[in-house]
Amino acid sequence: MLVRIGQFLRYLAIEKNSSDLTVKSYREDMTAFIEYLSWVHCGKIPEPRVVTMLELRAYVSAMHEAEYAPSTIARRLASLRSFYRFCQREELVDVNLAKALRNPRSVRPLPHFLTTEQIEILLDAPSLAEPAGLRDRAILEVTYSAGLRVSELVGLNDQDIDFKEGILIIRGKGRKERLALLGSYAAKALAEWLRVRKLDSKLIDSPERPVFTNKFGTRLTTRSVGRMLEKYLKSTGLDLRTSPHTLRHSFATHLLDRGADIRSVQELLGHKSLETTQIYTHLTTAKLLDIYEKAHPRAKRQSG
Repeated sequence: MLVRIGQFLRYLAIEKNSSDLTVKSYREDMTAFIEYLSWVHCGKIPEPRVVTMLELRAYVSAMHEAEYAPSTIARRLASLRSFYRFCQREELVDVNLAKALRNPRSVRPLPHFLTTEQIEILLDAPSLAEPAGLRDRAILEVTYSAGLRVSELVGLNDQDIDFKEGILIIRGKGRKERLALLGSYAAKALAEWLRVRKLDSKLIDSPERPVFTNKFGTRLTTRSVGRMLEKYLKSTGLDLRTSPHTLRHSFATHLLDRGADIRSVQELLGHKSLETTQIYTHLTTAKLLDIYEKAHPRAKRQSG
């Protein structure tokens, strides 16, 4: 089984061209499955062909009993289906038993977002009197302006910026590329940061010169961005639940609030499925109700 899983992960990385993060997630999911099988079989790990449907269903039950989140169970089952599909293709199993496993029902939580007023407070928090403050302002402005994931932000290189057209080339999940829009405020903040940015000597002539760097002149990490944001949340008194991804949620919510087409927002976010984008429409219900009551002649609620 361990050999088969190794082959499966190589298949994802090489043939499917999956991102490092995707491969890592599959590895973690398959490790959890292996640990369960090892426990059931007293330290022995059976080959895929030997695992029964009863054992797979028992694995799902064990996750429920351990009170794993429905999203975690669904992700692990998706990994199992992919693994067994690979095994079937390689003739290691006759049928994909995992295909019959049903995902748990889950209520998707509404994403946390900031109001436009809170966004303004956050964007004004960094001091522009020093390079670190200019960098932090640029990070916040660009993330909110373009609706970026934090991994996409720190992965930006100089060659990905087109100031003239006001666009960024974003390398998202699965190494897919998309265009993101760079607003005037974000473009100005970014230009100010690039003017004072420090670069490691080895990166100066590199074709993949990172846009956002740390004090050593090397690429900033996602964790560093999280710590930076936490510092400004504490200094401004904003909700500490706010994460870098909250700026992406706020970007989508504010666009829809102001009448943007959901298909356009889907494109800007780089979502493969419209269903993923539709979560933000729930956040705009109050806004739509307000518009409806003001616009429809017989919509106003009767008082007392």
